[in-house]
Amino acid sequence: MSNTAWTVTLEEDPITGDLILPLSDEILEGTNLSIGDTIEWEDLGDGSWAFKKADKSEDKEWVMVDALVSYRMRYMVEVPKGKAEWALDTVTMQEAKEFSQEYLGEQIFSHRVVTKEEALEICDKDNEYCKSWTSDHKVDTFFTRDGEKVKL
Repeated sequence: MSNTAWTVTLEEDPITGDLILPLSDEILEGTNLSIGDTIEWEDLGDGSWAFKKADKSEDKEWVMVDALVSYRMRYMVEVPKGKAEWALDTVTMQEAKEFSQEYLGEQIFSHRVVTKEEALEICDKDNEYCKSWTSDHKVDTFFTRDGEKVKL
């Protein structure tokens, strides 16, 4: 938080009568604020106020969602006449070539709130190849932030 002080005069919206606090580019830069940020206010008790950018992460939590993805798989297996059940063994033993597949959907079977640290531990376990990545890189790659839309 900056220790710089500014004096700003409130303005009144001529249509609604709402009070507006005009923040100059200098104030926005000096306080690390951007348009759309939420501000937390503190009454200093002497007629002045202090403000800082609200930490939005306090209003958020991470949820681990477990789901099963289903596909209909087809295999074409040649077997001796009268021995159709042998084809089942070939598929079960993973010795058959895939003929086709169709995505049938995703079924969510559980969810739970986890801390970011717990999620990063699970990330390392489930994705061993990225253990050396920074936490920020893992979050950017594998976590979906509130409001983020993933393009499929």
